[in-house]
Amino acid sequence: MTSGSAQPYPPATGLEPEDAKEALRRAIRTVREVRSERLRREAAEALADVVETIPEVKEARCVAVYAARPAEPGTMPLMDRLAERDVRVLLPVLGTGLQRNWAEYAGRDDLRVRAPGRPPEPGTPELPAEAVEEADVVLVPALAVDTTGMRLGQGGGWYDRVLHHTRPGTRVVAIVFPEEVYDATDRPLPSESHDQRVQAVATPEGWRELGV
Repeated sequence: MTSGSAQPYPPATGLEPEDAKEALRRAIRTVREVRSERLRREAAEALADVVETIPEVKEARCVAVYAARPAEPGTMPLMDRLAERDVRVLLPVLGTGLQRNWAEYAGRDDLRVRAPGRPPEPGTPELPAEAVEEADVVLVPALAVDTTGMRLGQGGGWYDRVLHHTRPGTRVVAIVFPEEVYDATDRPLPSESHDQRVQAVATPEGWRELGV
């Protein structure tokens, strides 16, 4: 779960942080797209196994997660397992403008893709952005994360805003594939002042705390 020479990485000099982020996003998305459907299914089941071992998830009564898009590490098995345990599962929904609101997961059949390229959203009543305060643990998507907890998102800045609403001390866990965990001693992710760090990372191979 650490960086290696095969990982995409922007040039050491010559790029502004946002340009370096975009170059890295393009490279990681390209790698993700070639993963087969079989490998994606296997990774989703393995990820659910891993996330269920995180102490905060084991004890949670409410978890904020997300319905993954096809190339992302799959979250559907995890969402179903949480629901089977009667855990309240909150999923993001796109509100007005760039507002990120929430709605409760009510099963796979309730999910709908409401706009091209957007992740599936539940049809249950929409909740305000502050609803994430009720989550005991927050699982967030990422394209990469480094060992200091710096997270590379999709570029919309939604989760950087969302994380301001979490309760103090809430564990925030980024979800990535194993090769997307970067060792910050030699390959720190590009960052800007508004970027929010996460406290842990989970992959289909395991999870670990970050920045400690």
